Amino acid sequence: MGLLPLLGLGLLLGIRHAADPDHVVAVAAIAARYKRVVPAALVGALWGLGHSLTIAVVGGLILVFNLTVPPRIGLALEFVVGLALTLVGTLNLAGRGGFLTASVDAGQLPRGKAFILGLVHGLAGSAAVALLVLATVKDSRAAALYLLVFGLGTLLGMMLITVAFAFPVAALADRFSWSGKGLRVATGLISLGFGLYVLYRIGFVDGLFSAHPNWTPA
Repeated sequence: MGLLPLLGLGLLLGIRHAADPDHVVAVAAIAARYKRVVPAALVGALWGLGHSLTIAVVGGLILVFNLTVPPRIGLALEFVVGLALTLVGTLNLAGRGGFLTASVDAGQLPRGKAFILGLVHGLAGSAAVALLVLATVKDSRAAALYLLVFGLGTLLGMMLITVAFAFPVAALADRFSWSGKGLRVATGLISLGFGLYVLYRIGFVDGLFSAHPNWTPA
């Protein structure tokens, strides 16, 4: 495959990667706290930026040094995502302040929190993405460019998903004053439940806490 088709594929797969369930659940729990589309879209962009940065740095190191990721390490990174989802859900349910401050509608964006959440998700996905690229692309420079374009696609995809979610949230907020709290509670429950499911699957089904962990990069 030529370089341009490879990069085009990376962009499309990056956009598709943004739609992974754990990504959508995490960002929906954040975007549900906004009554306006633009601030929600910026949070999605910051999440995507953090995710892309980790993919580029950690994935690049794996590619350049041809590192081998032990199954227990790969599972541990994915376990951290479960912890993050559980934390986001819990804090979204904790009250008006929650994971994001009550002042978000005044334009104060929780940049650090969205960015850090993206970093955590990127940390879990970087090993799997890099190992899959390494298995198919032999040129390290082309593989590194692929990772960068993949990260860009993830950023764009997450912005699109956040905007698509934010429009109905904003419409509901204008029509029903109680909708904001209801959406925060609903997305908090989903994030908490999904996070607990990830913790159980990684910890016990895939065997993070067993003598023989089973991790397949995907």
